[in-house]
Amino acid sequence: MSAPSIEAPRSGRIAPRYTRTGNSRGNFEMIAWLFMRLSGVLLVVLIFTHLFMNLMVGDGIKAIDFGFVAGKWASPLWQVWDLVMLWLAMLHGANGVRTIINDYADKNSTRMWLKTVLYISTVVIVVLGTLVIFTFDPCPANATADQLASFCSTR
Repeated sequence: MSAPSIEAPRSGRIAPRYTRTGNSRGNFEMIAWLFMRLSGVLLVVLIFTHLFMNLMVGDGIKAIDFGFVAGKWASPLWQVWDLVMLWLAMLHGANGVRTIINDYADKNSTRMWLKTVLYISTVVIVVLGTLVIFTFDPCPANATADQLASFCSTR
């Protein structure tokens, strides 16, 4: 009696080609794999330090409000810290979703459209987040007294 054979995963679908050709993309997948590992480790440090500084040092969660963020982003250190967190988290997540799309989208056109939507949304979120971090002004110069936060001085 022979043991039952198990079919290879995705044996009924289009098999991926692992041969290298003259127009190959080089080491992109290896660099993407390495980026995931390094960015993951760095994100753990950035996020846990962020959480520790925001929740443990000071008055905890009840102190986090508009004024807290305004005071924090008055420091270039925290602007850069949050910027690096944003960029790494978005690129790390987009790379992970790109891998999932490559694994599970069967048709080339489906894969292309899904990755196009992914790349556009990643760029939009990174650009908007970067603009918010660097253009954030809790006390704008042309605001009226009723539009200003309580900690802003009326000029």
